[in-house]
Amino acid sequence: MRRPILTLILSALLAGGGLATLPAQAQAAEPRSGASHAGDPRSKGALDVLFVGAHPDDEAGGLSTYGQWKEFDHARTGVVTITRGEGGGNASGTEEGPALGLLRENEERRAVGKAGVEDIHYLDKVDFYYTVSEPLTAEVWNHRESLEKVVRVVRETRPKVIVTMEPAPVPGQHGNHQEAGRLATEAYLKAADPAAFPDQIRREGLRPWRAGRLFNTGGATGPLGPSCATGFTQADPSAVVAGVWGGRASPANGGKTWAQIEREAQRTYVSQGWGGFPDQPSDPNQIGCDFFTQIDSRVPYTLGNRGPAAMLEGALTPAGGVLPLGTEFYLTTDSFGAAAGRPVEVTAHALSPKTLSHVKAALSVPAGWRVEGSGELGTVGSRERTAVFTVTPPPNAPYGRVRLTGTLTTGQGSGQTAEVVEVEPAVTAEQQPLPRVEDFDGWAAETGVPALTGRVKHVLPLGSGQTREIRVDLTNQTSAARSGTVTPALPAGFSAAPASRPYELAAGAKGSVSFSVTNTDTSIPTSNQGGVNGDHDYTITTTNSSGGAPDVRKAALNLVPVASFAKAGAAPAVDGAEGPGEYPGPELNLSRLWEGTACASAADCSATGKVTWTSDALYVLVKMRDDTLGTVLGADDCKRHWRTDSVEIAIDPRGGSENTSTTFKTGIFPVMGDGKPCFERDADNHQGPGAETAPGMEVASTVSQPYTGYTVEAKIPFRDLPAAVDPARLGLNIFVYDSDTQDKTGQTRIGWSTWGGVQGDPYRWGQTALPGYAPPADQPTEAPPPVMPTDVALSVNSPESIIQAAETGVPLAAGPAAPRSDTAHITGEPTVTNSSVTFRLTATGPGTAYAYVWDNGILGRKEVAVKEAGVSTVTVPGSRGVLAVAFESEAGGTASSMARLP
Repeated sequence: MRRPILTLILSALLAGGGLATLPAQAQAAEPRSGASHAGDPRSKGALDVLFVGAHPDDEAGGLSTYGQWKEFDHARTGVVTITRGEGGGNASGTEEGPALGLLRENEERRAVGKAGVEDIHYLDKVDFYYTVSEPLTAEVWNHRESLEKVVRVVRETRPKVIVTMEPAPVPGQHGNHQEAGRLATEAYLKAADPAAFPDQIRREGLRPWRAGRLFNTGGATGPLGPSCATGFTQADPSAVVAGVWGGRASPANGGKTWAQIEREAQRTYVSQGWGGFPDQPSDPNQIGCDFFTQIDSRVPYTLGNRGPAAMLEGALTPAGGVLPLGTEFYLTTDSFGAAAGRPVEVTAHALSPKTLSHVKAALSVPAGWRVEGSGELGTVGSRERTAVFTVTPPPNAPYGRVRLTGTLTTGQGSGQTAEVVEVEPAVTAEQQPLPRVEDFDGWAAETGVPALTGRVKHVLPLGSGQTREIRVDLTNQTSAARSGTVTPALPAGFSAAPASRPYELAAGAKGSVSFSVTNTDTSIPTSNQGGVNGDHDYTITTTNSSGGAPDVRKAALNLVPVASFAKAGAAPAVDGAEGPGEYPGPELNLSRLWEGTACASAADCSATGKVTWTSDALYVLVKMRDDTLGTVLGADDCKRHWRTDSVEIAIDPRGGSENTSTTFKTGIFPVMGDGKPCFERDADNHQGPGAETAPGMEVASTVSQPYTGYTVEAKIPFRDLPAAVDPARLGLNIFVYDSDTQDKTGQTRIGWSTWGGVQGDPYRWGQTALPGYAPPADQPTEAPPPVMPTDVALSVNSPESIIQAAETGVPLAAGPAAPRSDTAHITGEPTVTNSSVTFRLTATGPGTAYAYVWDNGILGRKEVAVKEAGVSTVTVPGSRGVLAVAFESEAGGTASSMARLP
């Protein structure tokens, strides 16, 4: 995820004729498109739609939708990208760190430009490495600081609709993506609250902003062809879901479908190996939809609207085609949980910038539910009016989520909205959640979006043939004491002891019961080969003394492989070959597919592994059968092992890590350009070059000639691990990455314990034991704080970002603008010679100026320390394109200015 530098913004600038030099931080070539913002004092930076993602390319799956909105609805979409993707791979060169970040920024700007997206706001956060942990991401990115930045972008750009990524920790979902979803959701709420980040209002002159609708990507599956927008199946039937078909033709692009244009955009991400993505089908009937799930809405819309611009209704286009833009209509409830026969208070809220007469709110509820309340609102204007309803589910209401539909009827037209409540039993019972799931559900409830809870199935790992304690958490939802039984119904091959447990709970109390669960059939395949995609589903049935229907909840077990490794009689020779008796333990099957294309045959890709140990080190031997050797990287490119043939060894010393920041993970290349193997550490407690991060580690390899595969052998000293090994519960996984191409991309990933995203899931790694091993008494049992990458590309070093900030007036890196008392900018006309540009920099206070000459690449740069107010003459190499200058004030904030060179 990194890259050099080109631009689509420059072409827009060069097409625009002369450029006047404007004062301070708002110097632009031409006004931006977007008629919906005409007359807005900040219209150059204003947006209709804002997508919030974590890395360059996160928006790529929705470009078909954003492009259609631009072409047919004149909607201007912008992007917040939290990082520049320094932690990704590079299939196009050797750049990394900030250089790769700038390269990836350029890819992103060119890609989104194909969909008419002009603005990308980077937060300058580090892309530290792949993780499935949102809590780790929130810590590294400083959640509050990042939230302040996203809120500032929302208040600066005032989008009508916000779209973001799935915030829940669904299996394999990147932790950075989860955090992007959380930040977008919180910013949608807090940007409207004047008490949130008040300095943005008091000191920066921004205003609270109430975006109309908030969506996350995904949430449905559907058929191919245009019917995907109407015939899809929702993951949550109570949610509001929209599908936008990618087969729609674009007259502005020669009749290509928007799916084809999106694919062309995706191929721009060459550094990520996307350059070889296959063509989209030429038959539009073979093209599907982009799907989006509504998280929240403040505006009326039409439920059942399945048009391609349905998500814009009420926010960017009038609800029902008639209600004034700016009209708000939404529902709130006094409780997300609803019990059968117990009333819930529902409040309808309405306001409008234009006076609406004869206004009434009404509620539609499931059959058998009772609604009390008139809903009369009378005349509605700019002051909010409310109507309160009492909604009562019937005593026999089935458990589950229910959509309440609100309808606003006015003399000028009507619109709808929806809110969800969940009918709960008297006593609920859930298998204990993983820490990340518990954290997410707690966040959703506290943030005010409780309908996001429950998106993730509760799963727990269980070793093959092993027994573990499983806790079932109970909650009495009522105001009376309850009692009953809890009974797990496990699938064949698993048993619980006891088969059922009684419970007693006081009114409103929480409690738990536990079961010893055993895998009784060791022939059941482990990993993603067993159950359904690796989930062995079961149910937990809870009865209660109220006599109502029992609560039946779904849960699952993930069966992981186990092994016990014997101590070596003598330390194996680390020579890339298995000597007689060196590895006395079992042979591990490393051929299970976990991501990518299935191996065509054992000769195409299959592997085995062996592990043993001595008093001071763990030894690992991997034999890989392979018919094609992937890219042999240069000896100076020993990093990001997933780009070509490699072996990854993942070790969780204590067997209980929530994420990989407390583990040891190494990537081993069997051969480099110098003919030798190499290793590095990746996405763990101390990522970096092997010699620096694991100084005692040794690797060796043999590569067959003619090529039929390779053998990798490694010695990993226990002292190089982040904590002392618990010999009874060492977590271990071995992965093999297979590439059959020369473009620095992998096609297949196989391994021992396999699920999508499992490289970041220590709880799903194999469970192993080292019988007889005793760790050193002085080795800590708790890992130290992780050493996280901090080398990040900054917006002041990006001419493309500086040009955008100068053009729109929205400051760099979602930070504040430099105060007028401490700013600097270009004044007058630059002087151009054959090899350089000279310009006057006028400053009102101290700081640092970053000047660039840019023409589809950096032709020259100059950093200038400004010590006091005054005018400086600055000369920068380069003689064509654009002069872009960023100023970082000592008082805080930035200013950007630019001039087109003759």
